[in-house]
Amino acid sequence: MQDVKPLVRVKGLRKYFHSQQGWFNKTPPVKAVDGVSFDIYPGETYGLVGESGCGKSTLGRSVLRLFDITDGEIEFAGQDIAHMSDKQLKPLRRRMQAIFQDPYSSLNPGMTVAQLIAEPMKIHGYGKEQRAERTLELLEKVGLKREHLNRFPHEFSGGQRQRISIARALSVNPEFVLCDEPLSALDVSVQAQVVNILQDLQQAFGLTYLFIAHDLSMVRHISDRIGVMYLGSLVEEAPAETLYTAPAHPYTRALLASIPVADPHVQMLDQGGIKGELPGAMNDWPGCKFCNRCPRAMEKCHSQAPVMQEISPGHRVACWLFEAQ
Repeated sequence: MQDVKPLVRVKGLRKYFHSQQGWFNKTPPVKAVDGVSFDIYPGETYGLVGESGCGKSTLGRSVLRLFDITDGEIEFAGQDIAHMSDKQLKPLRRRMQAIFQDPYSSLNPGMTVAQLIAEPMKIHGYGKEQRAERTLELLEKVGLKREHLNRFPHEFSGGQRQRISIARALSVNPEFVLCDEPLSALDVSVQAQVVNILQDLQQAFGLTYLFIAHDLSMVRHISDRIGVMYLGSLVEEAPAETLYTAPAHPYTRALLASIPVADPHVQMLDQGGIKGELPGAMNDWPGCKFCNRCPRAMEKCHSQAPVMQEISPGHRVACWLFEAQ
């Protein structure tokens, strides 16, 4: 990938949320995303995993500029979009779309399927005939039928609603799609179907995905590279197979150890579990954010924050255990 320019480049991204409790409130900000850097290349799926509350969704939405960021750089197709106004961003919105977590709340219940899929095209100036043709094409691509066009969201199952959300996101022919936990609200039996649809559409339209999820086995299946987040920071990044077969960061190893293994003859990765509870995002300390829960923490971990370093081709980790490599 090194000879190919990234479609998305994020450098030192920070997104802090400040309390609104009055003029004299001195509550520290919630550091939802705290200095994250990564690249996403054309045509790949970049998976993002971590515990609930670690900042995955905030990071994804910040990359799309659905939030104004606190600091850092975001480039899309070579353009600096970090501090663009809404007016400046509008021409680029067509090229960056999102599929959200809950299809029950992300679809307007008062609009038909045809209206839902056509709405982004109407905003971006597609003609009426073009909208109708594209709507029908995408409906068939996601496994629905022509007779579904005039139905409302409440008439569909969760899996069908998410297919409608996918068709809506792709209606304006984007290059980059944020998949913000698109499987978590679906039955397990439906999740594999939706993943297969996403992969088929990626091949058909040359899409690039940022895929956020809790299901570590599903992320491995769909992703080319994976980033692991902990308390707003990226602690490890590697090709999917490398991350799962040779995890480096103690947090990554603990996450993988939590995956159930159906075969009793297969030895699960033993990391001894994670001590303690997840600290609040308002806590601020000079060292590694994971040090108080890490079974291999050293004195240095409590006083100095580690920086990302490459330990093998394409495999980066932020951990003092690899300082000498």
